[in-house]
Amino acid sequence: MKPQTPYKGQGAVRNEINRFDRYTYEPDEEDFLKVKTSFTEVFPKTIVNPVKSPDLSMEYSLNPYQGCEHGCSYCFARPTHEYWGFSAGTDFERKIMVKKNAPELLEKFFKKRGYVPKTIVMSGNTDPYQPIERELEITRNLLKVFLDYRHPVSFITKNALILRDLDFLVKLRELNLVSVNLSIPTINEDLRRIMEPRTSSVKNKLKAIEVLSQNDIPVNVMVAPVIPALNSDEGLNIYKTVSELGAKSAHHVLIRLNDTVEPVFVNWLNNHFPDRAQKVLNLIRSMRGGNLGEKRYFERYKGEGNVAEMIHDTYRLARKKYFADKRIDPLSTEHFTGTKEHQLRLF
Repeated sequence: MKPQTPYKGQGAVRNEINRFDRYTYEPDEEDFLKVKTSFTEVFPKTIVNPVKSPDLSMEYSLNPYQGCEHGCSYCFARPTHEYWGFSAGTDFERKIMVKKNAPELLEKFFKKRGYVPKTIVMSGNTDPYQPIERELEITRNLLKVFLDYRHPVSFITKNALILRDLDFLVKLRELNLVSVNLSIPTINEDLRRIMEPRTSSVKNKLKAIEVLSQNDIPVNVMVAPVIPALNSDEGLNIYKTVSELGAKSAHHVLIRLNDTVEPVFVNWLNNHFPDRAQKVLNLIRSMRGGNLGEKRYFERYKGEGNVAEMIHDTYRLARKKYFADKRIDPLSTEHFTGTKEHQLRLF
């Protein structure tokens, strides 16, 4: 197969070899193009995951989907698809596993004896509002459970589909039980179509910030990832734009290409930006000690060298200029109605 062949609506240009497979099969291009996105129901026994990374502020995450249709070539979650026997390449975008029993599992989790409520982050791996959510409504049904139990929830998404659930979000906000993290790595629509093939348009993302903010739902904007010589010059403009629309905070994340994300991104970059591909890769290496990836806790967010420092300085300036007097308060856990211990405290 020709790695340089563009495939509309996806990031990966081919399937990468699964590092756990002894044998591999690569279909020819004609067969490859006939493969449609498939959705397979899986039946996990638990749905809430404790987050043990010391450099992450979240304590629990929840992912109703495995794999993601959005097609971002740099997605850090791609290698997790290999544990299911799939490829981190096009399989990650075309073979989606859905967890329809997630709401029942969440309710079971809330009823655990002695459970102490802490904010659960919807995502942490793949997007809870990817396109299939419009049909399946797993995330919407999870929201019903969060509201029923008065439990705090925070979202990470790239999709304006979250506005569909504004009715639940407004009710949760009345008790300070919800916040939204919206990923906006670029506000250049032409670049967005290439970087995030099946996410919401820039126009719709910005509209989502405005509508959520008008309804007093706190929004944090994530400029992730920042890719040198691609979107690294947008920091000030993005922060200014989203601040004016009502976002309460913003932060950025430098790109890192761990494990199988590296070949997916490199092929994508060579396909779409052959004129600057080597420049981009060399700049990333300059931030990552000569490598394209970084797994060390804390260091993976810092980067090193002049390029990384220049990017950080730009965003520090942008934050000081446009978010100096803004903040998002911690979500409340005092309204939780799940365990017997918490029910008794209400009386």
